[in-house]
Amino acid sequence: MDNTLTGSTSAAPAALGLLAGKVAFITGAGRGIGAAAARLFAREGARVLLAARTEAQLEAVTDEIRAAGGIADHVVCDLAGTAGVRAAVDRAVDLYGRLDIAFNNGATIQRPGPMDQMPEDDFDRIYAVNLKSVWLAMVAEVAAIRATAGTGAIVNNSSVGSLRGNPELPAYAAMKRAVNSLTESAAVTYAPEGIRVNAIAPGGTLTDMIRTWEADSPGLVERLKAHTPLGRTADPEEVAQAAAWLLSDRSSFVTGTVLRVDGGARA
Repeated sequence: MDNTLTGSTSAAPAALGLLAGKVAFITGAGRGIGAAAARLFAREGARVLLAARTEAQLEAVTDEIRAAGGIADHVVCDLAGTAGVRAAVDRAVDLYGRLDIAFNNGATIQRPGPMDQMPEDDFDRIYAVNLKSVWLAMVAEVAAIRATAGTGAIVNNSSVGSLRGNPELPAYAAMKRAVNSLTESAAVTYAPEGIRVNAIAPGGTLTDMIRTWEADSPGLVERLKAHTPLGRTADPEEVAQAAAWLLSDRSSFVTGTVLRVDGGARA
């Protein structure tokens, strides 16, 4: 893969960007919030490595970033596999020489319905992708940050669905609530080393995941809007902006936080 720094001197605003000079690793970066984050982080001056399962999507986002003058590469990664997650993080260091920040965004949706109607195999899949992979990634990211940049920041993508009972997505919400706990524990553990760990909890956001959910629950988007004081769903970039701030030096005294990005839905 081409990892040349083409465009790094011509994009003058990047030198003043929120993430200028940082190397960023992003999971679930082929679409939705992850793709929006990859584009945003690159515009804000970061060199980004995108990770996801679908190479065609990764290539499209990577090419888009490069065409805009950003620095990006990608690696195909199955988040349910231990070796793949670790190798993906290592790839960032191999390409760019360091790791400063990471956005653990990758996740999968469950079929909506009561927990007693969920097959055990589906529960295991949700666990592997939405919880275990976050733990695996954080372990690898902490090691990479510690060995290269020395200090840095990690943001995990949770959900407002983790903050209350969720009869439609019980396993999904349970894993996201566990991500909140992992985030808080990691924040306390690694703060003395200068590694901050936070999470964001998006509300209704127009992604493929929401569209998949709506296919099984017609009218979902309108119900989400009705329960959101701002009266609309979020664009993926609005959520990515929150992650970018938490990963930047401008949030230098923020760690262990689960930041709601929900239009007031949980106010």
